Amino acid sequence: MTEETRAKAEKAIGHTFRNPQLLKEALTHASIADSRLHSNERMEFLGDAVLDMIVCEELYRRFPQHLEGELTKIKSAVVSRRTCSEVALELALQEVLIIGKGISSRESMPLSLAANVYEAIVAAIYLDAGFECVKEFVLRTMSSKIDTLAASAHQQNYKAVLQQHAQKVLGCGPMYELLDEKGPDHSKCFEVCVCIDGRRFSSAWGPNKKQAEQKAALLALEELGVYDSREVDEAIQTMASE
Repeated sequence: MTEETRAKAEKAIGHTFRNPQLLKEALTHASIADSRLHSNERMEFLGDAVLDMIVCEELYRRFPQHLEGELTKIKSAVVSRRTCSEVALELALQEVLIIGKGISSRESMPLSLAANVYEAIVAAIYLDAGFECVKEFVLRTMSSKIDTLAASAHQQNYKAVLQQHAQKVLGCGPMYELLDEKGPDHSKCFEVCVCIDGRRFSSAWGPNKKQAEQKAALLALEELGVYDSREVDEAIQTMASE
């Protein structure tokens, strides 16, 4: 890592590292590291846990009127790959990421890669300066996201999220296909899948077509890398409790 890259990264992050090696590790993608142990993958693991803790504490304090289910829904949206990648790009972390030739370009960086570098930076700041310092960084970069996502979490519409993502990234909107229905008229279950530009995604069952479509949209978002499996599991559990 050059001094220029270090200075640019620290300016973007808003933190001067006492141990620059932590910053270098956080910015080193596995595509260029000698081994995965020397990439930022271990830091992603730690950063994910630290980010969860900070966001959970903030939501607990900020929304005393919300029950656990609603807090879980907001937290899932805040720590999602989609949100973390948005923050990473807003901080221009893609410009200081140390990558190998296997990554085509910084401009077309996958959402998962951008999200991972944000989590790695969270871990690096935590290891370099402690919890209070990394908490300040996370809340400074995530606070506006928390406000926006909290305002809409109670009516989270995964079909709308998929519609927006598919149009923007794939240039084609999703279609919902009813595959099967079971049960008596008063207690039917429905199986639905999403199709986008000829690609069929995993199907989902629901007690009504609306919920089945929401679950199918979630599974499609997972396969497209917008949400990860943990976020999808939490969202489906929240739907089941409503």
